[in-house]
Amino acid sequence: MDQQSSEVDFLVFDVECVADGDLISKVRYPKLELTPEAAIAQYRAELVERLGEGRDFIPATFMLPISVAIAKVSSSYELLDLIVLDEPEFRPHVIAKKFWQGWHHYKRPTFVTFNGRGYDLPVLELAAYRYGFSVPAWFNVEARSYEQTRNRYNIDAHIDLLDLFSNYGAMRVNGGLNLLANIIGKPGKTGIDGSQVQDMYDAGKVSEINDYCRCDVLDTYFVFLRSRVMLGKLELVEEQRIVASTKKWLEERVEESTAYAHYLEHWGDWTAPEF
Repeated sequence: MDQQSSEVDFLVFDVECVADGDLISKVRYPKLELTPEAAIAQYRAELVERLGEGRDFIPATFMLPISVAIAKVSSSYELLDLIVLDEPEFRPHVIAKKFWQGWHHYKRPTFVTFNGRGYDLPVLELAAYRYGFSVPAWFNVEARSYEQTRNRYNIDAHIDLLDLFSNYGAMRVNGGLNLLANIIGKPGKTGIDGSQVQDMYDAGKVSEINDYCRCDVLDTYFVFLRSRVMLGKLELVEEQRIVASTKKWLEERVEESTAYAHYLEHWGDWTAPEF
């Protein structure tokens, strides 16, 4: 679907990453001369030893984006399109370039994420640094503090749903996006989570990672819709109409992406309580 730039008011996105083994080897184990693969394995083992089983998620500073899925959303909260960047090559430098170029192309829409402030955007900011991209409109550090796009409270630039639901860290959102999606009947995690991405990548399952990323973006989009109801920006009946319309949109495209078929297979409808 082609859209004019002015139609896109929100970019709902998610990032999946893999570790830069060469960088880990140089920074953490300079005297050991480890191969990139050995450096990643060593770091993951240390994290498990320190934090426990399943806690081997390497920090964002050592990560490269290999999947960025983006939902283009209108000012009336309608889903216009859902894409993954640099398909089917999924090259980190191209993904990062297309991400920042797209933000400019659509006249700097509001980013919508779940924990994007703590992970997704830092990964893409560091990618701009790594690959030498200029993004002055994002790094407008000379503007007044409340006008800076990276200001935590600038929701015109970025709506981090984790900030909203945690009241900017005042409480812990146990269950995360998976919980919030399940509350409103959407699939949430269905067999894959972020902790498995590195192993999937090593096994050559890059397309499957991007399918997973698409599903996370759909969950984020539906949570975003319900949050707009909560904030009084969208009537519940209109939200339900948009949800039904989006389901139809996915059904019409199941042949285009296995992610859509998977998402619909686990689809659940939210039922309003009786008063």
